[in-house]
Amino acid sequence: MIKIGMLIGDRYEILEKIGTGGMSDVYKAKCHKLNRFVAVKVLKQEFSENTNFVSKFRIEAQAAAGLMHPNIVNVYDVGEENGIYYIVMELVEGITLKKYIEKKARLSVKEAVTIAIQVSMGIEAAHNNHIIHRDIKPQNIIISKEGKVKVTDFGIAKAATSNTITSNVMGSVHYTSPEQARGGYSDAKSDIYSLGITLFEMLTGRVPFNGETTVAIAIKHIQEEMPSPREFVPEIPISVEQIVFKCTQKSPDRRYQSMAELIEDLKRSLISPYEDFVKVIDVDGNGETKAISDSEFERIKKQSARRDDYEETLRLNEPGRGSQQGGKAGPTKQKQTRSANRPQRPVRNNEPEEEIYEEYNPRMEKLTTVLAVIAAVIIGLIVIFLAGRAFGLFGPDTFSGLPFSGESGQGVMPNIVGKTLEEAKTELRKAGIDYEISYEESGKYAADVIMSASVAAGEKVSANKTVEVIVSAGQNGVSIPDVTGKTEAEATAALEKEGFVVNKAEGNSDTVPKGSVMSQSPQGGEKAPLGSAIIITISAGSDNSNKVAMPQLLGLSEMDATVQLTELGLTVGKVEQVNYEDAAYIGLVCYQSYSVGEYVELGTAVDIQVSIGPEHGRFSYNASIDSPAAEDPQYQSGTSTQVILTTAEGIELMRTTTSSFPIAVNFSGIEGSGVGIITFVYDVTTDSSTTTDEDGNTVNMPGTTQQKTTQRAVTFTPES
Repeated sequence: MIKIGMLIGDRYEILEKIGTGGMSDVYKAKCHKLNRFVAVKVLKQEFSENTNFVSKFRIEAQAAAGLMHPNIVNVYDVGEENGIYYIVMELVEGITLKKYIEKKARLSVKEAVTIAIQVSMGIEAAHNNHIIHRDIKPQNIIISKEGKVKVTDFGIAKAATSNTITSNVMGSVHYTSPEQARGGYSDAKSDIYSLGITLFEMLTGRVPFNGETTVAIAIKHIQEEMPSPREFVPEIPISVEQIVFKCTQKSPDRRYQSMAELIEDLKRSLISPYEDFVKVIDVDGNGETKAISDSEFERIKKQSARRDDYEETLRLNEPGRGSQQGGKAGPTKQKQTRSANRPQRPVRNNEPEEEIYEEYNPRMEKLTTVLAVIAAVIIGLIVIFLAGRAFGLFGPDTFSGLPFSGESGQGVMPNIVGKTLEEAKTELRKAGIDYEISYEESGKYAADVIMSASVAAGEKVSANKTVEVIVSAGQNGVSIPDVTGKTEAEATAALEKEGFVVNKAEGNSDTVPKGSVMSQSPQGGEKAPLGSAIIITISAGSDNSNKVAMPQLLGLSEMDATVQLTELGLTVGKVEQVNYEDAAYIGLVCYQSYSVGEYVELGTAVDIQVSIGPEHGRFSYNASIDSPAAEDPQYQSGTSTQVILTTAEGIELMRTTTSSFPIAVNFSGIEGSGVGIITFVYDVTTDSSTTTDEDGNTVNMPGTTQQKTTQRAVTFTPES
């Protein structure tokens, strides 16, 4: 049994208990060989005799020991002593992401995305080592005092083989993937789903699915549509919303296929948050919400029940435990009944004693057969067509109704000169040809009539070519207003008033205020026909909009500085303890590597220095100590006062009692930081007074005496 102060492994001294989990306790310990603090994770005593638990505990250590990454809690050692199984890990001082979210209600978009990137990088390192976490949630993510984000508790991760792994739903139900909730296969994309739910919670301060029971929540993961985080926080950019949606697709094939893809989109969202660049792959409806069968519902109920109290269940499943629990044979009877109706599969090593069955679905088998027949027919038609073309049975005009001629990827340019713009657009779309429109004044053609095209009628146009179409603006087009410098609303109103259609773009400018028009195309003063599209580019502000301004850190504690940097999407770099002459900064930040107000990139590491006081040396103090009357107006001259002189390091130089001031003192050879503290202890007596009670009677109030303490800081003189 673990006790505070005991030494395990001949090197780890247990100092205090800092956490507890389902199957283990975590202690802070000191490694006497390397003289550093560590975290020791110890398997709970009630599980140490269960071979399944011990085996899982060892697998956890072996899997995690192979992971070395800045965003993962590192494992240093593993061992067993007198029936105590333990893992020695990096001690990370900080708070969990769950507590951080609760503290702030919800995180800013930049902070949430920055944290998600660091978490993704840690999980990516695990996936590259064929390790799946399977329990990603804010409780298993730690933000250190330095602002580093680390993933912890690979307690249910198993080394992945080339095949996907069937596993129990052991993770928290609020973050579990649909395939885990069904009790089916789970792989790296299950971690991506859980991270998507975690990102949703960071952005909104709540989980997307909730319910009174774990079964209800699990079913929502399987059946209900994912709510948009913008329903709760409208200012969330579209790119971040789409990242959450892609991570939390019901079908794993529609999610990000790797952490690298997710990291790329997360980083891009920091640069272009309002760009709609996230693409969800369509896999023939596999992402649709599906109803669960009765058998699956029963399976979820059983798995959720195990999750709610899985420790008790595992104790009941231990050999010989049933007779020790007062005849509680419920779980055993349930398993025997199920086994009677269904074939058992062999139990794998290190796997809980649980049967996982693949349900036979006749509807799915019928659908598979129909799809196979359709595919065979299509392949047959393609073969017949190609063979006919080879023997000349099908000429290039055989399918005259199609927009393309014989060569794949080519369309035939229709005759559009002299036709109206709308007629020309229709014919070009039918022919599958891309086009670009520009206007020119003409006395020959009426407004909105095609004057010419860059490709002659009847010529073939390749699929990647754009045809330039010249449209008549008439003899006198409408003059375009100059809207540069106006606000977006003013520019839009001015252009629409003249009959133009407004298209908007966005760009950065150091001179044009945010929200104003930087440029327009065509330019102001040019002429264009009514209904033409005018493109205006709106300023998104300086390029510094993608950066953050450096905050003031001087005078803050190390923890407060870390929190402030983390909130802005920055990290703490090198932290040094240094001497600083101003004693008021002891224990506080006295240096930061970037100037206040300077713009830096997101993720920049900021070095800080924390003062440990002025540099130690030898000092002297030759002075006259006055009474504390300057600090305390209540002090009365002649009062007996105890005077104590100490250094800032706590070394007492003098202790005396006097009623006469000033006191002459002369000290030399004082070692320390050069700062001293004078403490005055004395009594203060208040005068007696009279007052009137509720009945109008005069009451005499005697004077009172109380002891007071006053302090005064002094500076010593350096000795040469």
